[in-house]
Amino acid sequence: MATSSAPATSQADPPPRRSVLLDIAFLRLWAGTTASGLATWALPFVLGLAVLDRTLTPAGLGLVLATRTVGFLAAVPISGVLADRHSRRGVVLWAGLAAAVAAPLMAAGLGRSLPLMAAAAALAGAGQGACRPAFQALTAEVVDVDRRQQANAAMTLAVRVTTLVGPALTALLAVFLDTWALLLGIGLLWLLAALVPGPGAAGAPAAAGRRASFFGEFADGVREARRHPWFVAGLAALTAVIATGYSATGVALPLVSRDRYGTEVVLAAAMTAYTVGALAGAVVIARWRSRSQGWTALAGLAAYGFAPLSLMLPVHPAVVVAAYAVAGIGIELFNVPWFTATQREVEPDKLARVSSLDFLLSYGLAPVGLVLIAPAIDAFGTQTVLAACALICFLAPAAAAAVPTARHFSRRPK
Repeated sequence: MATSSAPATSQADPPPRRSVLLDIAFLRLWAGTTASGLATWALPFVLGLAVLDRTLTPAGLGLVLATRTVGFLAAVPISGVLADRHSRRGVVLWAGLAAAVAAPLMAAGLGRSLPLMAAAAALAGAGQGACRPAFQALTAEVVDVDRRQQANAAMTLAVRVTTLVGPALTALLAVFLDTWALLLGIGLLWLLAALVPGPGAAGAPAAAGRRASFFGEFADGVREARRHPWFVAGLAALTAVIATGYSATGVALPLVSRDRYGTEVVLAAAMTAYTVGALAGAVVIARWRSRSQGWTALAGLAAYGFAPLSLMLPVHPAVVVAAYAVAGIGIELFNVPWFTATQREVEPDKLARVSSLDFLLSYGLAPVGLVLIAPAIDAFGTQTVLAACALICFLAPAAAAAVPTARHFSRRPK
């Protein structure tokens, strides 16, 4: 009897997955995240314009930005617990609405009441901080495992494009609009961030019957993070690099640009090169899957060390610009796999708490580095401090890579 010659496995082949960029649920989430990122970036820039037109003093600017940071740090751990306890989409909604309300309050206080502006900035920072872990957890609900790396790369691409074109766009708008109107525009961006994203998967947060106290639930998140040695080691390395490398960029780069090269062009070119490099890194990592994902990511993180190293040495300005481009590429080679691995490896009902721990330490300690680096330069000299920053940027990721589970960012055997 004749039999069919068609291969038996053809009917079992899975259908090809469409790009995450064609997924409406993800595009809504991407639009909301992009709006929140643009609003977060724009606020310091717009307040800087208020200093230029003398409706806000430099001291007032420092106070407003400081209270925003305090609001951010206070809200991040609270949001992590709430986003695991309740709907992640609901946390995004209320956080975005809080930040949206804060913008017109700041506009009302501009030139009239500094305490009102400071309180509104704290509310804006709280909305920004509450969004971060909730967006991370919501991404894991909206996007399936196989497409999360592409999704996270698309998220970071939007952030980098915003950083690249945002200053020119804001400066253009400032020609036609005053600071008050620009602050209202920031409020509209937060309103979009609150309303545009769609719902995530049902039943992701922990059931009500399993709830403990707030501190107990946050402690559960800490214990979950400690179950993943690669996460603890990677977070320690990330915190060290941001606290030193980022501080060198914020404080030492302007000094070196002025004192060594006699022009601000090096400062502007280096920062632009960093953003362009990050864009390139995000494009590469959207498709590339390294066999040793964790080691590759940590090597990318270590590349930030070239930035303070270039500032330490008497090199041509082009070398400084190139070093910052390499640092930008490297940071996205780390960021995208880092977020993807966290979404994959961490228990779904604890993901927001673990993500809040990530943001709290890595971004929360960055201002500490900024505060300490200027006195350190005064005490020990620019060269010594930059050498220490570069050494930490190289050694911290190398130490993290020595943790057994760090090679693949996974406790599961490969």
